[in-house]
Amino acid sequence: MGEQARIAVIGAGWAGIAAAVTCADAGAAVTLFEAGRGAGGRARSVNIAGRTLDNGQHILLGAYHETLALMRQVGADPQRMFSRRPLCLLEGDTFQLRLPNLPAPLHLAAGLLGAHGVSWREKIRTALWMQGIKWRKFRLDQTQSVAEWLDAAGQTGALRRHLWEPLCLAALNTAPEQACAQLFAHVLRDSLGSPQREATDLLLPRVPFGELLPEPALAWLAQRGADLRLGQRVRQLAGTRIDDEDFSAVIVAVAPHHLSRLLPAVPDTFSYEPIATVYLDYGAQTVLPFPLRHLGAGTAAWAVDRGQGMIGCAISGHGDWETLADNALAARMADALGLGAPHWQQVIREKRATFSARPGLRRPDYRTDHPCVFLAGDYTWADYPATLEGAVRSGRRAAFAAIQASKRPA
Repeated sequence: MGEQARIAVIGAGWAGIAAAVTCADAGAAVTLFEAGRGAGGRARSVNIAGRTLDNGQHILLGAYHETLALMRQVGADPQRMFSRRPLCLLEGDTFQLRLPNLPAPLHLAAGLLGAHGVSWREKIRTALWMQGIKWRKFRLDQTQSVAEWLDAAGQTGALRRHLWEPLCLAALNTAPEQACAQLFAHVLRDSLGSPQREATDLLLPRVPFGELLPEPALAWLAQRGADLRLGQRVRQLAGTRIDDEDFSAVIVAVAPHHLSRLLPAVPDTFSYEPIATVYLDYGAQTVLPFPLRHLGAGTAAWAVDRGQGMIGCAISGHGDWETLADNALAARMADALGLGAPHWQQVIREKRATFSARPGLRRPDYRTDHPCVFLAGDYTWADYPATLEGAVRSGRRAAFAAIQASKRPA
């Protein structure tokens, strides 16, 4: 029997967690380094003024198969932790689109045809356009922006303003004028274009994000003997040697703007987009009619009902909101919600929440110059923009590669 492989994972975001769990499940001795005091990266829970909040709002979809499988693997039950709802997009009385509980693709056709605030002509034109995209297997001009794609398709009406542009900003965290049409098409392919109706379901968290994956994953890893080094920053990476320790393989799962410190040969070529989350507490008696609501094009924000009267308003991408002080930004969100003044408010800003998902984006490969050092992170999963599903898939891919590399003779 060969010697047990020692695999190090640097970074305990969702990509690093996926990598560590996959390696440990394969029998490797895992050491997980994380500079912060907790796991979860850009989808983690934080404690502010005695309240457990998330550092950002993330809406998961039924299409997130690898993420849901990973949660089940570490003992986190998606059925209990999410409220699963058929896709429903609301913007006050201006626009409503609900997908009924019908087999795919009938649910999408019925949802489009029944959309409120859209002319029949636009509905038919959009249904034919979507069918054409499917026939082309969602392959587009790699240089096109989402805005250029929509212009060329004649998508200039209500569905553009209330569906495609808000979905683009939510999924890619990049304005349609700059966002990559091909990446957006991949998102549509695996959600609205999926042959599985469940892929379009909204998965709305019932619990803080720390409880969805980071905390149960750390407990699962600890039970299997993993060495969890939270609050320990890696000072130097030289091949598979970390500081003064040698490993069989190393997975680097840090944010791209931290890569060059550990791997100078992998430069940071990204620009970045911010996200702000404005928490407004209205008291336990306040409930949104549907737990997800778009607040209108002027805000670039979605409101998520987190229960007990806590509304999280997520604002994506660059905009004039960045110039507002926290109190003014909270007042803008409260005004858009129309529920009056909240009892309590808190603003959390992430200046480099995601990479900017632009056309022609150069993204690093998961393989590096060293045969036993690999990258994980949503920015390495070239099929998707910066999503949790992309992060999880990238972590698992890097783990499989590290396991194989560890089996090679030294």
